[in-house]
Amino acid sequence: MIDIRQNDATEAVQSDPILQTDGLTKRFGGVVAVDDVDLAVEQGELHAIIGPNGAGKTTLFDTVTGALPPTAGTVWFDGEEITDLPQEARPHRGLARSFQSNQLFNDLSVLENVRVVVQTAQTGTFSLDLLGEGQDRYRDRAFDHLERVGLDDQYSTAAKNLSHGDQRRLGIAVTLATEPSVLLLDEPTSGIGTTETQETAEMIDDLRQELDLTILLIEHDMDIVLLMSDRITVLNQGEVIATASPEAIRDNEDVQNAYLGGMREEL
Repeated sequence: MIDIRQNDATEAVQSDPILQTDGLTKRFGGVVAVDDVDLAVEQGELHAIIGPNGAGKTTLFDTVTGALPPTAGTVWFDGEEITDLPQEARPHRGLARSFQSNQLFNDLSVLENVRVVVQTAQTGTFSLDLLGEGQDRYRDRAFDHLERVGLDDQYSTAAKNLSHGDQRRLGIAVTLATEPSVLLLDEPTSGIGTTETQETAEMIDDLRQELDLTILLIEHDMDIVLLMSDRITVLNQGEVIATASPEAIRDNEDVQNAYLGGMREEL
């Protein structure tokens, strides 16, 4: 069993959602990928999104972060509507996302991948600036993020030479470089082994505590979801079928039928 310290959800959950969607809908022609989703993520909580393949989880992330415009509905962040806010402006508000597929500068070092984003977040201007003053000015802050994800000993390694699991960690470090208050993680343990999965889960829990982050998590590993989450939202065919505590989700008949295949004894 994965040993992750439990967080007191009653302490983490506050009265006003920091991230909220109202009637959020995304259609692709006749296909409804996200169907009238109401979601409220409370400040300080770890809120997981689960569901079968094709349930609309990543599309939900895409509409929340501005990668895709919603067909209908609204997105609210920290009390302000951001439905029409450009995708590139959302990290500056404190809303950041890591991706299921690694999006890195493969030929740059681990440190440079993070340093570039630190510099961009601080200056508002993108530049690799490999030889200029930015390389030193933002280096220390970038190294701090590498320490948080356990990659400081590989700072000079080219990103393309990292293991898949370490590339996932680097992706999280790059996201942290934008100094988010809400972090969206899309399948952070996808494609990695059992030991790396446990280490990544513990790292996410540590980041949440150290940086006082609110985390919205898409995750396929039910051990991770049930142990780490304060609340869980279950999607099926784009619709929310339940939002509740891990214990209530585990015992929910609709969730069992739609997602867990009736295998309650394994949970």
